[in-house]
Amino acid sequence: MDNRNTILAILLSIGILLGWQFFFAPKTTPTSDTPPATAPAAPPATPGSADGSAVTAPAAGVPTAETPAVPEKRITITTPFVHGTLSLTGGRFDDITLVNYRETQDPESPAIVLLAPAATPKPYYAEWGWITNDSSVAVPGPSTIWQTENPDAMLTETTPIVLTWDNGQGLAFKRTIRADKQYLFTIEQSVANSGGKPVTLYPYSLIARLDPVTSSTLGAGHEGPLGVFDRTLKEVKYSDLKKRGRDSMESAGGWIGVTDKYWLTAVSFGPSLKISANYHYTDVNGHERYQTDLRADPITAGPGETKSVTGFLFAGAKELQLLDAYAENPGIPRFDLAIDFGWYYFLTKPFFLALRWLHGVMGNFGLAIIAFSTLVRMLMFPIANKQFNTMNKMKKLQPEMKRLQEKHANDRTKLNQELMELYKREKANPLSGCLPILIQIPVFYALYKVLSVTIEMRHAPFFGWVHDLSAPDPTSIINIFGLLPFTPPTFMHVVSIGAWPIIMGATMWIQQRLSPQPADPMQARVMMLMPLIITFVLAPYAAGLVIYWAWSNTLGILQQYVLLKRSEAEATPPPATVA
Repeated sequence: MDNRNTILAILLSIGILLGWQFFFAPKTTPTSDTPPATAPAAPPATPGSADGSAVTAPAAGVPTAETPAVPEKRITITTPFVHGTLSLTGGRFDDITLVNYRETQDPESPAIVLLAPAATPKPYYAEWGWITNDSSVAVPGPSTIWQTENPDAMLTETTPIVLTWDNGQGLAFKRTIRADKQYLFTIEQSVANSGGKPVTLYPYSLIARLDPVTSSTLGAGHEGPLGVFDRTLKEVKYSDLKKRGRDSMESAGGWIGVTDKYWLTAVSFGPSLKISANYHYTDVNGHERYQTDLRADPITAGPGETKSVTGFLFAGAKELQLLDAYAENPGIPRFDLAIDFGWYYFLTKPFFLALRWLHGVMGNFGLAIIAFSTLVRMLMFPIANKQFNTMNKMKKLQPEMKRLQEKHANDRTKLNQELMELYKREKANPLSGCLPILIQIPVFYALYKVLSVTIEMRHAPFFGWVHDLSAPDPTSIINIFGLLPFTPPTFMHVVSIGAWPIIMGATMWIQQRLSPQPADPMQARVMMLMPLIITFVLAPYAAGLVIYWAWSNTLGILQQYVLLKRSEAEATPPPATVA
């Protein structure tokens, strides 16, 4: 019974280490391809189209060699966090660079380009506008040329811009755009009706992306369309959306967007507006086009009336402190869920906040990880102490267990009854030895998420050869950790183990040797393989995670040494006294 439970615990741990990225997915909500019957009639996607199920920008914008570039007027965007331009054609946000982030750790490397115009190889843009059921009413669209009073106007954190367009039918459209210091743009759209009849319009916003490329970081976090509707997160993989074509939701407030590992583009209307949201995929001339869009409830402007609606565009880095601030003001609900904290959100976010605080105190995220590991070990000491005592007790029971196995070799029911009586009589629980392993799994996974998906860990340096705690150990045993002047080829990555994974495996082996050894030879051989297996499994993971485990093992070694000495002292009879 003890052998079987221990081996099962080992196999369970290995399975979770190998497969958590495939099984731990955020909670999603069911959706239907058909909007609820109570939803308002959907307006046309573009004037005159028959299908009003989703807001879609025209297929134009996919660059071709035969299409010459047409010069267009642009408004410069300059804030402390972003640089770029806004196209007056369509009033489209399609050129955003994040000035505080670089592609590599080299400070001279190019800044991160988030949004890109239609004429680039991978267009990525955000768009705002109006749609209507009445095809006779002209509304501004993707090809509309907006006007600005000052052709040299610049969008900054202190200077908004105002765009205008008149449809020649009594409707004057106005768009006021403001930028904050960081990554949020506020877009106020208004329509003034000087005509003789009321006009009903639907405000919309969309984000479109063509031919996206995702990272390959061991499935650490979601990349693709996502949003929060009725305060519930819904994520959709690119591959799933490509198969389904479309997903639709209805919500009171919420936001929708497209995320990369560290970057996010998202749109939202005011928190009180009812919205219809769509995830949409189309093939455009052989290019994969993914779109997320929102359509708010209709607005009716009577003769002489002006109606307006306010929306928000986030285009920047997923910094938790900023996302939490935007959730408070202007009220983008649960905006922190843009960071894929996973199922263990209740652990992952507090872990990150603790690490960020420790980093502020110690000045280095690596030292913060070591301090955090120490705190976790201290909290788990009572459980580890109980595990050690249980393992010692089980070891002492091995001769009696072996006798019972021989006695009842042909009667499994009787054997199990006798073993349970033995455990009860000696107050031993064979499963309690597995408890620390089971507790460590969510802790380990939550820390893995923190290191893998929070941008604060990106390019965070440690001492020595580790310059990025969110990346694997850069050294390799193949070239003797850099002593040989060559870089191991890609196909050797399976056996290309770095220095920190080897340190982690060595500390695990030492800790195992200090623990009471299983009496069963088969179980002992399985346990001996564990350090080697875990070393290979964790080698491609973030160096910060491996450092955490190595330091935790080191603390475990000290703990095991103290408990072992105490156990030996208790087992040694006191010296006899001479009368």
